[in-house]
Amino acid sequence: MTFSLVARCAETGMFGVAISSSSPAVAARCSYTRAGVGAVASQNITDPTLGPLALDLMQNGMSAAQAVHEVRAQGRFIEYRQVLAIDAQGNTAIHSGPNSLGIWTDAAGLNVICAGNLLANDTVPQAVVDRFEAATGHLGDRLIAAMRAGLAAGGEAGPVHSAGLQLCDKVAWPVADLRCDWTDACPIETVATAWEVYKPQLDAYVQRALDPREAPSYGVPGDD
Repeated sequence: MTFSLVARCAETGMFGVAISSSSPAVAARCSYTRAGVGAVASQNITDPTLGPLALDLMQNGMSAAQAVHEVRAQGRFIEYRQVLAIDAQGNTAIHSGPNSLGIWTDAAGLNVICAGNLLANDTVPQAVVDRFEAATGHLGDRLIAAMRAGLAAGGEAGPVHSAGLQLCDKVAWPVADLRCDWTDACPIETVATAWEVYKPQLDAYVQRALDPREAPSYGVPGDD
């Protein structure tokens, strides 16, 4: 009931996940990033333990392929799960269990992999990858463009209701974690709007966490 992509920016080393689903709050259960390590999406009858497990394995030296292989070995009911990963070198890997829902498939490119289940058609992941590779600018912009392309190619078999965008960079927390947990409108466009608002402030929020003395003003009443 989901389509997603995980990606790496070759220029900055930033990682990101973008995801959408007909289920509520998909990004809260399925998106995982870790600075300097990689990104993972764990979806299709989701086991939220698999994303952190894959990141731990990659942090301990495994490639994306090795980590996904180990996730298959350790995961319970793995035949129901779909897990896609990218590592610090931009290598990608995926596990799609035979009990994945509906039309399920994947596509990979340079520093990106996309997968989905219960898709409208089997061209959606390749459309996502193609658009990501063609897009330019900030990783967040490229992820949004790719998700829009997936939706235009058919997206999920039914309407999507939730979406998310998570980015990690050089700090221990996601530098952006934007979600639409439920809407009858387009959740991808809702997240895209949030990204347009958040993007100019991203660096300032990181600076405020690291050293508020050097941060720009907060822009609230009473702030000098």
